[in-house]
Amino acid sequence: MTSYGDFIRSSGRRTAIAAHRGAWRKAPENSIGALEAAISMGCEIMETDVRRSRDGILFHLHDPTLDRMTLASGMAQDLPMSELRKLRLRTRMGGASAPETGQTIPTLDDLLEVAKGRIFLDLDVKHPWLFDDVGACVRRHRMQDQINLKSKLRNPEDLAALKALKASFGTLVMPQIHFCREDADMLFELMARFGPPMVEAKFDFLETLASRASKFRSKGVSVWVNTLEAVACCGLGDSKALLDPESVWGALQNAGISIIQTDEPEALKRYLNSLAIAAE
Repeated sequence: MTSYGDFIRSSGRRTAIAAHRGAWRKAPENSIGALEAAISMGCEIMETDVRRSRDGILFHLHDPTLDRMTLASGMAQDLPMSELRKLRLRTRMGGASAPETGQTIPTLDDLLEVAKGRIFLDLDVKHPWLFDDVGACVRRHRMQDQINLKSKLRNPEDLAALKALKASFGTLVMPQIHFCREDADMLFELMARFGPPMVEAKFDFLETLASRASKFRSKGVSVWVNTLEAVACCGLGDSKALLDPESVWGALQNAGISIIQTDEPEALKRYLNSLAIAAE
């Protein structure tokens, strides 16, 4: 498997799919099953959330509480991993009406073992004080070339923090930037001083990114955009994409975006395949 940075920078690659919390329509979010499903459908990246148990074990769960994804309640961090392991995850994205499955809460070690050499991982570390533990775990598995960490970039102080993160862990580090017309050029210059292979972008108007697509390319930076319904910019979300993929996923590609994080990886895969067939 090529390194994450080499993959992102590879010329002529097609749009990469980042499966949000894995392919959770096939298995509980953030589970080993969701990871396996994302790999099976050909997603290049899985996004997943990292927390730490009472006894210091890193595990995967989006919410701070257990209520949505299990039949238990309370703060997940208050339990040791031995207790968290006993809980069964609810199907898909959980909720009160979602039944239990046979899947359990995985540790970061579990997920890395399954993912090694098979898929890239976007680790959403829920608290900055966990970075050291996450970095140590990734190094133990020798997977620095297969994961990315991320942090916001808004000012020179954030730039210094990103540089420190990269120096400490040797992983791909992705700045998260909200580009608006009035400060997009300033933020672009800050990003260029960091020199990442990719940036996670929010935006006020799609044109704010589209008009700078050549600048991103000239710096060797790929742009990652989320079409997750809760955080999609300018109405470019998954629900609209399911009805008219060209108006969302196609519009993003036309604007120079080449990494899309979605809750609908299977539908995005079908769309991208249809484009490839049409181009033959």
